[in-house]
Amino acid sequence: MRARLISALAAITFAATLLAGPPAGATSRIKDLANVEGVRQNQLIGYGLVVGLQGTGDTINNSPFTKQSLQAMLERLGVNIRGQTLRTGNVAAVMVTANLPPFATQGTRLDVTVSALGDAKSLQGGVLVITPLLAADGNVYAVAQGSLAIGGFQAEGEAAKIVRGVPTVGRIANGAIIEREIEFALNRLTQVRMALRNPDFTTAKRIASAINDFLGMPVAEPIDPSTVQLSVPKEYTGNVVGMLTEIEQLQIEPDQLARIIVDERSGIIVMGRDVRVSTVAVAQGNLTVTISESPEVSQPAPFSEGRTVVVPRTNVTANEDGHKLAVVREGVSLQQLVDGLNALGIGPRDLIAILQAIKAAGAIQADLEVM
Repeated sequence: MRARLISALAAITFAATLLAGPPAGATSRIKDLANVEGVRQNQLIGYGLVVGLQGTGDTINNSPFTKQSLQAMLERLGVNIRGQTLRTGNVAAVMVTANLPPFATQGTRLDVTVSALGDAKSLQGGVLVITPLLAADGNVYAVAQGSLAIGGFQAEGEAAKIVRGVPTVGRIANGAIIEREIEFALNRLTQVRMALRNPDFTTAKRIASAINDFLGMPVAEPIDPSTVQLSVPKEYTGNVVGMLTEIEQLQIEPDQLARIIVDERSGIIVMGRDVRVSTVAVAQGNLTVTISESPEVSQPAPFSEGRTVVVPRTNVTANEDGHKLAVVREGVSLQQLVDGLNALGIGPRDLIAILQAIKAAGAIQADLEVM
């Protein structure tokens, strides 16, 4: 009996915790709210050839650049094929892309994505030939080569074919070797700028206040809604990494604009918790017109020399699903707004139109963004 009583009390406590919900103000780490300027990835791109395909590569007529690239590659290897007839069914021209992580050192590897550039049907079983990867400054920072892993496949016969996924895009895990480093002396900085992922005046001010309280001196200052500038204290000179390690763990409550996001294509509606509505009355109804055909056969009497004919019968009805006028009180919370709109018995598509109408009436204190 005592064990059952303890289990019941535990269940009641757990249910009360679920009903209570999360706290009103959820805090987040500065690490999750802002990036340190200069600590960023760099995009790389290269042009290369994939060989070893089973006849699923580029065709010469539709991809002349594949033939030119193949000739240039073979000439660099000492093979002269000028004026010769080539078949590039086993070769495909591709674009190779990768992201160079911050502080990457020479000799380390990174993943690359390989995408067909011509009319190749599939890259399955192909091998990427050594391909230099360039950054926006035109310098080579990595070299890629290796066997492709394809997430899709294609099979075809004389009269039918089947395709799953995208067989013209592949990936090479650890397929590129970094040859050049991007110099960035983080520990030598005297000032550090932190860029907010979601710019906001209040959030920037709270980040600066939390840093100043932690360090005990006014070294952080919000410059604009997306930037907080931090002067490195003397005790952290030459040890900026140590300072950032401690600062990024500080907890603050981020603020955000009241915003409603609407995607009309999929019917998705996302509302922020700070959305407020002024007093407004809402009514919604749908007019449904139903047309049904029930033709009847007219059969003449025997020996009357008449003809059998079909007599049309059409029934047209119109129903209007009208709901009563609902009043949304001023300053209601997000939950109350959702409950009130759900009480009208409407779907997401109609809810989008209602939100747009309420916004047009000036009764929603929030930004309404339609994707």
